[in-house]
Order: sequence, then structure tokens, then C-alpha cells
Amino acid sequence: MFEISVNDLRSWHTVVMLVAFLGIIFWAYSRKRHKSFDEAANLPFADNDLDVQSVKELKANQGSNKENPQ
Repeated sequence: MFEISVNDLRSWHTVVMLVAFLGIIFWAYSRKRHKSFDEAANLPFADNDLDVQSVKELKANQGSNKENPQ
């Protein structure tokens, strides 16, 4: 019948990894993803008020976790 050797498995693994890599490249550079990647790239320059609000919410959540440990 058909016998699979270690070298066959290595070859198939290489092909699968190449296809996965090319799929990620095409996904990353697709036009549909361009807007969301631009938004993510500009996150460090987001409004400081949102950052201050997030920090306050984080501190409030940490305070409530200390009072009610699970």
C-alpha cells in the first residue's frame, strides 16, 4: 500500500506552512483590512481624554475586585 516516511511528512509540513504564510500575507495586505489597520496604527495618538477615562475605569474595576475577591 502507501507508506509515509518522515521526509514525506516534512515535505507536507513545509507546503502547509508556505500556504499559511501566503494566506496571512494576502489577508494583511487586502484592501478590506486597510481601514482597520490604519485605525489600529493611529491608536497611540488617540484622544487623551479616552485614555484618562480608561485609566479611571481600570482603577475602579481593580478596587471592586479587592473588595469582592473570588
